[in-house]
Amino acid sequence: MSLIRLPAAQAAADLGAFHAIIDARSPSEFAEDHLPGAVNWPVLDDEERRIVGTLYKQVNAFEARKVGAALVARNIARHIDEWVRPLPRDWRPLVYCWRGGDRSGTLAWFLERIGFRTHLVEGGYKAFRAVVREDLERWPTRFDWRVLCGRTGSGKTRLLQALAAQGAQVLDLEALACHRGSVLGDLPGQPQPSQKGLDRRIWECLNGFDPARPVYVESESKRIGRLWVPPALIARMREQGRCVWLNLPDDARVQLLLEDYAFLRDDPERLCTLLDGLIELRGRELVQQWQAAARAGQIAEVFADLMRQHYDPGYERSLQQHFQGLAQAEVVDLPDAGPEALTHAAATLLAPSA
Repeated sequence: MSLIRLPAAQAAADLGAFHAIIDARSPSEFAEDHLPGAVNWPVLDDEERRIVGTLYKQVNAFEARKVGAALVARNIARHIDEWVRPLPRDWRPLVYCWRGGDRSGTLAWFLERIGFRTHLVEGGYKAFRAVVREDLERWPTRFDWRVLCGRTGSGKTRLLQALAAQGAQVLDLEALACHRGSVLGDLPGQPQPSQKGLDRRIWECLNGFDPARPVYVESESKRIGRLWVPPALIARMREQGRCVWLNLPDDARVQLLLEDYAFLRDDPERLCTLLDGLIELRGRELVQQWQAAARAGQIAEVFADLMRQHYDPGYERSLQQHFQGLAQAEVVDLPDAGPEALTHAAATLLAPSA
């Protein structure tokens, strides 16, 4: 049995054909991003990579290889003991490292010698990353985008969830980016992925969509937190997307914000810290007024004032400037943002005449 080398594009298209996708890189490399569904079997951990790399630079390649070979052999033996022994003969792994070189090649050689039909990604993660970037340039033009627009707190994310629950194709960019897309958008306990990680998550979603059916998405800006939405996707949404405008009464919008940002309602100091980010735009005096009101427990009043004075004017101006289909937008009037209203709105949008 011989090792099978696959071009990265072919491997990306056939990920479901393998019983396991094994990333042989270090834990920190794996944490930054990895192939969909991959597990991490590092042949060198981060500290071991540092030790071997230092030997390469300060001594010579021969001494580095001797030390590295011992470390790699011990790590691969541990992976085999821990993971491989129970596996059947027909188990089919796909293995990769950064560039498809020594690390993945060594691990794949051991698996192949055991008798498994082992595949290796040519060019490794670097080549897969190039495939993702290329696909994200091309794929957005495949789809009929339906863009949910509306003021802050109008229920766009909740309507996306209701649409998904009824079988619609939904690209929830804020969920993928682990951020709500505003100065208050950090989610507690949910750090944002790397930029590469966000790109790969979007790629996975687009790869699973049917071009014959519409895709619903929220009217995001180019940036969500510290991450950037792929330019070709933003351009397609803005230039060709069919807009849907959500109307929700102001009191219901405030109630939605109190529910969705309960962690800020319950932690006024966290809210005050985030509000410091608006000083440059809104002035220190106004921000300090909001902070004083928040510390006094007037969170609903702060949210209402933020809507009126900060979010609504800027958001509507940005929408009118960037989304060409806004003037012809279908209007959805929601009485509230409760499950019944959102379920009805989703069903209406998905009806054949919609």
